[in-house]
Amino acid sequence: MTQTIQQQLIHHIKQAVKTLFEGDLPEGQITLQETRKEFEGQLTAVIFPITRFSRKSPEATGDAIGQYLMRHLPEITSFNTIKGFLNISLSDVYWATLFTTHISAEGFGRHPSNGRKLLVEYSSPNTNKPLHLGHIRNNLLGYSVAEILKASGYEVTKANLVNDRGIHICKSMLAWQRWGNGETPESSGMKGDHLVGKYYVLFDQAYKKEIDVLKAQGQSEEEAKKNAPLIQDAQELLRRWEAGDPEVITLWKTMNGWVYQGFEETYRRLGVDFDQYYYESDTYLLGKDLIKEGLDKGVFYRKEDQSVWIDLTADGLDEKLVLRGDGTSVYITQDLGTAQLKYDDFGLDESIYVVGNEQDYHFKVLFLILKKLGKSWADGLFHLSYGMVDLPSGKMKSREGTVVDADDLMDEMEDTARKRTEELGKTEGLAAPEKAHLYHIIGMGALKYFLLKVEPKKRLLFDPNESIDFQGHTGPFIQYTHARIKSVLTKGSYGSQSTIELPVALAPAERDLIQLLGNYPAVIESAAREFSPAQLANYIYDVAKQYNKFYHEESILKAEDGIVRDFRMNLSAATARVIADGMKLLGIEVPERM
Repeated sequence: MTQTIQQQLIHHIKQAVKTLFEGDLPEGQITLQETRKEFEGQLTAVIFPITRFSRKSPEATGDAIGQYLMRHLPEITSFNTIKGFLNISLSDVYWATLFTTHISAEGFGRHPSNGRKLLVEYSSPNTNKPLHLGHIRNNLLGYSVAEILKASGYEVTKANLVNDRGIHICKSMLAWQRWGNGETPESSGMKGDHLVGKYYVLFDQAYKKEIDVLKAQGQSEEEAKKNAPLIQDAQELLRRWEAGDPEVITLWKTMNGWVYQGFEETYRRLGVDFDQYYYESDTYLLGKDLIKEGLDKGVFYRKEDQSVWIDLTADGLDEKLVLRGDGTSVYITQDLGTAQLKYDDFGLDESIYVVGNEQDYHFKVLFLILKKLGKSWADGLFHLSYGMVDLPSGKMKSREGTVVDADDLMDEMEDTARKRTEELGKTEGLAAPEKAHLYHIIGMGALKYFLLKVEPKKRLLFDPNESIDFQGHTGPFIQYTHARIKSVLTKGSYGSQSTIELPVALAPAERDLIQLLGNYPAVIESAAREFSPAQLANYIYDVAKQYNKFYHEESILKAEDGIVRDFRMNLSAATARVIADGMKLLGIEVPERM
């Protein structure tokens, strides 16, 4: 593979320091960045580290390096030194050639296989309630990170660990047994996940009333929570489930089946998928095997009540329960088992857990326990921690009054997209099914882009109205730009050309757009390395902005020179490809027309 201009510049700056100043400057200490807009040039080298070899001012050092580079790299047309920064201008021939040989090539931006296997686990829903706004951020992050890693050369498996057992599902089951009267998704007309969620809420309401009664009788809050008849019955149901009671298992399978049908509908609408499903009902026993292994190795210890613990105080953490005294699992039991199972199944180099930041401590403990158990693969585990999503108060009502339901939010996004699109008159000439599809992709594009453009670690405020703005830093602005380019290409009867003739000179807006497009492979690589869809999302926005600047400053279809017209059409087509490809990695569809 040929060296990039950045690699060539770094190499020649190192040689310049050696030749001019008899110094040995490591390439890692040579910093290149894009030239700031107020200065002339496209690439800037930071000169300050070189002055220790030159013993000259930064300006004099920069001028000497610049002269050397001019003699050795024909791509450089001029340079200027501002304080400690050497700004380098590259020839139009360089930029035009970069466009024709790389940017226009099939598969531009994608990296060859690096031979590394990686698993991204996301979604991880509980089977006692529907998906909510927090799950949406989780799913979008996990899906996009997986797609970006694939584009960067990894062999990626997308996994969903379903929390399908435990006290939470027993609460829904018990409530359905008590108050369900045989209700099903078919008889109620409710999505299965919403129906089961309804009974989880009913359990919680009745449980709170029992707690209040016991507190009124003189019990403390903690005692009342333990002694309430409903929770004791739910715990008995869990014990019967773990003992394999056929009646309990049948009900559990039935209610989980309802939930899975509901989840699949939500996932389909959200545009996310999975290669592998894991179920805690399968992995909690495997976790118990690891607990036995840890007891044998002396990593864990047993207390008098037969519960099993690990002492992590020497590592700055706490003592941690890993198995209850009655032999039932806690969350970390399953997580230990699942981590082992994932490695056994795929022989992973790395495993990414996409889970909210409220679980930061849990994952520190999990990863440390696996290291103490001597698992060589534990160093490849990473918790992609993300912040909560808030909504402006009063913007949306939730079904249960506490969290915003994912299905409700998607409904609202599509409805808002419909209203905004119709207000702007962007649906002329579209048939009803085309309009419905357009509202779906605009609404989902707005939702996804707004959630993905923010770095995962940051908590964010999601405003549905602000997200659907055709002029702002939004998904619909990028989608509209893509549709605009497609309109230009259609009007110009564009057909891709195997050879592209180069114009005599490039306009500044063309050169800036080519330079930005040329960064696409590096952006994918960086976004993959940092597990950050935000880097890609913000880059695609910059591309859309730069294209609009080019569109307004330079005539495309009415260019007098045929070579210039064809070149600008090809530049437009390449921009559309990068926008569509980048948005696809974010899980966002772009329309052909709007």
